[in-house]
Amino acid sequence: MSISNRKPGQTKEAPAEPLKRAISGAMKAIARRPEMEIVFAADKPSLVGERARLPEPPRKLTAQDVAILRGHSDSMALRLACHDATVHRRAAPEGDAARAVFDAVEQARVECVGSRRMTGMADNITAMLDDRYHRGGRYEEITDRADAPLEDALALMVRERLTGLRPPKAAEKLVDLWRDVIETKAGGDLDRLSKAVEDQRAFARTVRDMLASLDMAEQTSQGQDDEQDEDNQDQSSEDQQNQDGEAEQESQGERSEVEVSDDATEELQEGASEASDAPAGDWDEEDENSDAEEAGEAPRPRDGKQNDRPQTDYKAYTQKFDEIVTAEELCDAEELTRLRAYLDKQLAHLQGVVARLANRLQRRLMAQQNRSWQFDLEEGALDPARLPRIIIDPYQPLSFRQESDTNFRDTVVTLLIDNSGSMRGRPITVAATCADILARTLERCGVKVELLGFTTRAWKGGLSREAWLQSGKPAAPGRLNDLRHIIYKSADAPWRRARKNLGLMMREGLLKENIDGEALDWAHKRLLGRSEQRKILMVISDGAPVDDSTLSVNAGNYLERHLRHIIAEIETRSPVELIAIGIGHDVTRYYRRAVTIVDAEELGGVMTEKLAELFEEDAGFSTKSRGSRRLQ
Repeated sequence: MSISNRKPGQTKEAPAEPLKRAISGAMKAIARRPEMEIVFAADKPSLVGERARLPEPPRKLTAQDVAILRGHSDSMALRLACHDATVHRRAAPEGDAARAVFDAVEQARVECVGSRRMTGMADNITAMLDDRYHRGGRYEEITDRADAPLEDALALMVRERLTGLRPPKAAEKLVDLWRDVIETKAGGDLDRLSKAVEDQRAFARTVRDMLASLDMAEQTSQGQDDEQDEDNQDQSSEDQQNQDGEAEQESQGERSEVEVSDDATEELQEGASEASDAPAGDWDEEDENSDAEEAGEAPRPRDGKQNDRPQTDYKAYTQKFDEIVTAEELCDAEELTRLRAYLDKQLAHLQGVVARLANRLQRRLMAQQNRSWQFDLEEGALDPARLPRIIIDPYQPLSFRQESDTNFRDTVVTLLIDNSGSMRGRPITVAATCADILARTLERCGVKVELLGFTTRAWKGGLSREAWLQSGKPAAPGRLNDLRHIIYKSADAPWRRARKNLGLMMREGLLKENIDGEALDWAHKRLLGRSEQRKILMVISDGAPVDDSTLSVNAGNYLERHLRHIIAEIETRSPVELIAIGIGHDVTRYYRRAVTIVDAEELGGVMTEKLAELFEEDAGFSTKSRGSRRLQ
């Protein structure tokens, strides 16, 4: 018989908690940062200043899962321990392509420092890289060098030179496409790197020479004298540089799945410094000489001069291959029926819970629609309840009544669901079921509901990228993938006819990349075209916008910057009420009205509760100003 050490009333600890504590402790020790903040979330791993975000461990852990998680933590800890942001910034070359290679090779260097000293750390980082390149099978079948990022190939070759470890099997073709070219032009520079692996400054000079050999940057000899002068001023100028808040975007491109930023000062002083230094009304402005801020950590829009419409440099390389389709166009009726049955089977136990929540929502909404009457009026409908008074006293006048108007306004609700690959499994299954039951519930209450989804047609850019390659790969192409926006249920379609369409979310291969900004803009414009008095847009997502094809040829925060721009436009200038629910992803960084949940199972309760709050604010508390509504 086992005896529990838990105290009465103490909740049972999740199985992964001891692992999280162990990894957090090891990470702080390696980085020598005992006060650093470490969180686990179902989002892209990132390191910003001393704030690290690691992947949430799966419920059924395997040894491989543990090694991958430790690989991410070791990589970030080594970054903090072995990397000097000032040295890196000064040595960085001009040009996006050269900078991407420089960043990737520096990340490889810090990982090699730990791998050369500790065998266990080398195994963990190897597991992380194996997982990174194996996931999605992006590079296993490539045959064209144009599809193989040079920064990935060169970083893996540097790792091979410094540690003797071969590239991951999934990335072998990627490296082989570039190996002959790199060895021929810069083989000598690669050999020199092993002598400077512990000296970041000397290593950076050698990397610059290697880039020059590859015709990607100028030789470093001309700038070494200037660098020496700068070295003499390091001590006196470092404090000032920290206050300048220049953000460094590390590991740009497809190689780095871990987002890294060396400058925590900008995040910590954001509220104070932006108000005094930034131009009024420019909430997304960037210094042209500084690097783009990290994806997932750009500043929130500020309430400035709302008459000054913020500008965006976002564009699509081509919209020729984008599509807006209905579920019926992507799947025949027989398969939709089969997928719907599979969806129902997967969440049979959850349907009862969500149905009870939906019934509670329905009762709250219907209570707001109860009829009320005004009596003893001189005109209107004859009041039969007052007729006995006339029989008793024929001189009594006739009594009339009128029905009072209700505050429950004509409303339409749009549910916009992230259909990206990271939603695969439990999150998309729960989202589909909750959307289905809520649509039925709101329809009973006279509220029209539209169900939309967004993803891309391809993983690697599709036809848009092919057109870009055939055009000679012009610089700064903008969004470089084919959008797929899906209409599962239009606002005017009855729920019974669209019910089976939600089964499409269970279809293998549907869920790919997520370009949130354009999807949000599309859903918003559909709502603006409606005639209803009140319009509500609810977004369900599990991560920041990601499209490898686009981000490999643009700034690392290109998609997120556009998402923030669209959100600011809607929240400050549109009659549409916007609310977001993040599944394991902190959407409060983007949206003013937002809530974050840890487990997908919580989605049904949160959706019903927040919708009920919105309707009660409008109907039950009409004396409050509409602009004062906020979700906590």
